[in-house]
Amino acid sequence: MNTIHHRFITTNGIRMHLAEQGQGPLVVLCHGWPESWYSWRHQLPALAEAGYHVVAPDQRGYGQTDQPEAIEAYHILNLTADIVGLVHALGEERAVIVGHDWGAPVAWHCALLRPDIFHALALLSVPYLQRAWTATRPTEAIKLLEGDQYHFYQGYFQEPGKAEAEIEADIRKALLGFLYSASGDPPPAERWRFLFNKGETLLDTITVPATLPTWLTEADLDFFVHEFIHAGFRGGLNWYRNLDRMWELTSFLSGAKIHQPSLFVAGEVDAGIAMYPQAFEALENAMPNLRKKILLPGAGHWIQQERPTEVNQLLVEFLKAL
Repeated sequence: MNTIHHRFITTNGIRMHLAEQGQGPLVVLCHGWPESWYSWRHQLPALAEAGYHVVAPDQRGYGQTDQPEAIEAYHILNLTADIVGLVHALGEERAVIVGHDWGAPVAWHCALLRPDIFHALALLSVPYLQRAWTATRPTEAIKLLEGDQYHFYQGYFQEPGKAEAEIEADIRKALLGFLYSASGDPPPAERWRFLFNKGETLLDTITVPATLPTWLTEADLDFFVHEFIHAGFRGGLNWYRNLDRMWELTSFLSGAKIHQPSLFVAGEVDAGIAMYPQAFEALENAMPNLRKKILLPGAGHWIQQERPTEVNQLLVEFLKAL
């Protein structure tokens, strides 16, 4: 089997870095925060071996891909257009899209807006959040959740420069803390807290372990650290600063169901499930062609890194059945 290849394409006005492997029907893997194409290092060879052309981009603002300056450049329609342009740049007409964390909203918007291209999708960790006409503006909903006592991490991210300065003071420590604390490894007292006291900082919500979890090597951590030393955190955090803009731009999707064949996989102790339990329970209604909905016991948020063998088996089984 050939190795992972790297190249750049032009899409939607930006230069995008891709990692790719294999030949066959196209599968696009969209990462989340704070990650990169490398989050899919275990899926690229497995899906290529199964007979697919697998492509994992560094998304807008990450890794070696361009980082536009304007905050509004990171709204959901641009993020979706980036992936549509990627498919066209590869000379393809159809693709299966897989999204983890923030990559999940990118994947479901691709499926909703361009069903002619994206004929199937898999969501990891974040369930489809079906838009409702009664939906509150996100920053207003965050303020209601926070009250006078708490920060919600997505609200904390709204102020440009604040979270960047905290994380970039010691990138290795911060990344290790996020990767460990949101995984299935720590005991409950050491897990990442998405809601925290006003007197705390973002880094107070994570635990830095004395040793690496078994699913993360020093070389893996080195890679992530190197990528964020190069790119910084501003681009990725700007995705969160477009929550209101996404809400303003997508009212026409209120009540929209995803009719393509779909798969949902998350960890049993994933914060994404804890944050969105109602969306998780409603998946069968919002995604009528949902083939499987799986919670992997003991796993956390970094599902494709923590449990690569099981995730690869589920993805290959899903793809082969299309």
